[in-house]
Amino acid sequence: MEVNDGFLIINKSKNCTSHDCVKRIKRIFNIKKVGHTGTLDPQVTGVLPLALGSATRFIQYLPQEKSYVGIIQLGIKTSTDDIHGEIMKQKDVPKLTFDDLDDSLNSFRGIIQQIPPQVSSVHINGERAYKKSWRKEDFTLPSKEVKVESLILKNWNQANGQLRIEINCSSGTYIRSIARDLGILLKSEGCLYDLRRTKASGFSEDTSNSLDYLVKRHNEKDKFIIPIEEALDHLPKIHLASELDILYWRTGRQIELRATNLIKNVYQSKQNKFLVFDDKYQLLGIGIYVRKDYDLLLPKLVLNSK
Repeated sequence: MEVNDGFLIINKSKNCTSHDCVKRIKRIFNIKKVGHTGTLDPQVTGVLPLALGSATRFIQYLPQEKSYVGIIQLGIKTSTDDIHGEIMKQKDVPKLTFDDLDDSLNSFRGIIQQIPPQVSSVHINGERAYKKSWRKEDFTLPSKEVKVESLILKNWNQANGQLRIEINCSSGTYIRSIARDLGILLKSEGCLYDLRRTKASGFSEDTSNSLDYLVKRHNEKDKFIIPIEEALDHLPKIHLASELDILYWRTGRQIELRATNLIKNVYQSKQNKFLVFDDKYQLLGIGIYVRKDYDLLLPKLVLNSK
């Protein structure tokens, strides 16, 4: 792998699109291939992981959970389900105690069905929903299943109708939809007032840096790039020791696993995906473990040899 292969974690500021971040990193770091692990709306701040070089091929194998801290505004309905949209309706905020509100949030904990915002990037007949919304077309989005691992009410301000929450959820969960639907549940209205992503794809704010800071320190970019194998440390590992096994791997052929191939708990692991290394601890890619009459490793993602 090249030095530039790996993950770069941006702490995105407001009024900056995910695409803007990708373009700036490409230009300043002189890297041709850059992708993100999931967009953030321009007004949302926080963790935006970027994949550089061959790391773009590993995005789907990263952890999928995401965490946010946000503020929900009750009493206001907007065209975008956040405070930056056109105000469509306003209602009184009901009188609620902290415990009342916390009980209402139970409807959004666990596995739930939610309808994405009209301005989401969901495809409708081959076109993004937000484009149809911009043209004020009438359309309906289907609900989708998401999982909210935890939803903690941190603060409730009856005076201004705002509640602050911390949420850990599956990829694809719309916090704007939770804000909208909470307002409906309370016989009021609701929209997202502010949101910051604190964790995504296994990366947290601790490993992130602002785009401006990274641009200033672009000559030291190597110190900010997280190696692929470190980002995928949640996957178990297999080392291929023989030249024949490595040849089979390079040519996409299945490999019969023997004791010398295995490290630690291959048989005990609940995962069927493994990071594959050679005898010099160089990453070769990702393999799939299959148990038939004997143990097989099937190449799933094979990195080009250098």
